[in-house]
Amino acid sequence: MLGPSGRCSCALALSLVLSACCVLLFCEYGIYFPAILRCSWPEMERSDDAPRPLRALFLSDPHLLGAIRGHWFDKLRREWQMERAFQTAMWLLRPEMVFILGDVFDEGKWSSPKDWEDDVRRFKQIFRHPSDTELVVLIGNHDIGFHHEMTRYKLERFEKVFNVTSARILTKRGVNFLLVNSVALHGDHCPICQSVENELYSLSQALNCSTQSHHSGSMRHRCKDMKTYISTPPIILQHYPLYRASDAECTGVDAAPPNERYQHFHERYDVLSQEASKMLLWWFQPRLILSGHTHSGCEVLHENRIPEISVPSFSWRNRNNPSFILGSFSQSDYALSKCFLPEESSVIAVYCGSVMALALITLGHLSLFRGALHTANVLLGKQKSL
Repeated sequence: MLGPSGRCSCALALSLVLSACCVLLFCEYGIYFPAILRCSWPEMERSDDAPRPLRALFLSDPHLLGAIRGHWFDKLRREWQMERAFQTAMWLLRPEMVFILGDVFDEGKWSSPKDWEDDVRRFKQIFRHPSDTELVVLIGNHDIGFHHEMTRYKLERFEKVFNVTSARILTKRGVNFLLVNSVALHGDHCPICQSVENELYSLSQALNCSTQSHHSGSMRHRCKDMKTYISTPPIILQHYPLYRASDAECTGVDAAPPNERYQHFHERYDVLSQEASKMLLWWFQPRLILSGHTHSGCEVLHENRIPEISVPSFSWRNRNNPSFILGSFSQSDYALSKCFLPEESSVIAVYCGSVMALALITLGHLSLFRGALHTANVLLGKQKSL
């Protein structure tokens, strides 16, 4: 049978274990809820009889680690964070569409068939979604390699798994999304690049035919066999940003760090070439462009009228404050907002603060216990001397 001091020690141990469990549950589950509950779908002005806007979530660069460079704990930690963040967002926000703007995998360009299957399995576990949410995945350089590493095998392997092509228009509720394999826009007329450019040109012609309200006789003849789309400018989605010299003009808490912001971008590596960028702008006249690749947030204006949003990385491995974009879209308008996830430094601070608090409580209890034991010994000694 335990004495008072034994019961006190057991109660303390139980309290410490429960406190540690509460901290663990908060940091690994609960912390995502207050962060995402602060986010909401952006509102657009619309008439009472207008259809409700399409709600889409955009994220980029998860970089699921592979078998070559991924340490097991790093892989476990990052994938757990992304899974909890994504599943919490699905539960709270209920998007109709989710777009991942490339670099789904970190080692897709090197993966063996066996490693590729394992990477895909883990991806499907992390980014599982309700049946009424459509998930669309775009191609990034880490998925199939940079231009000089890209092969038909790796491209077709990715396209087969994610049911995508290198150039297509996806139309949802009157909104045209142009999905582009920007890795293939190298401009050197390689077989894959030429095929993608040809398909993009055909899509631009079809869109042009769809948006022209009055056709001349020759135009009608040229457009008669073409597929028609909703007559609204597209939203371009791709991995590489359009050409810009650097991130010098980018601002915000998720912009590149000051020591990286002024570094000059290399065409066809950090951003698309000037020629490819002008081609996309000229052919499609988009109303919005969303891209990834840089791992940092940025907002630029092309030709003083066409906005491009660079979506930061969704992985805590790449930045301390990952985020995603929420978009509301109609046929003629759109509105965007950014949703920030918990900062990893905050999670570490909670863990460190909790460990220190529990340690101080334990030390305090031991000091009190030793003090009480010393007092008892002194009293017993006095009684014996009497």
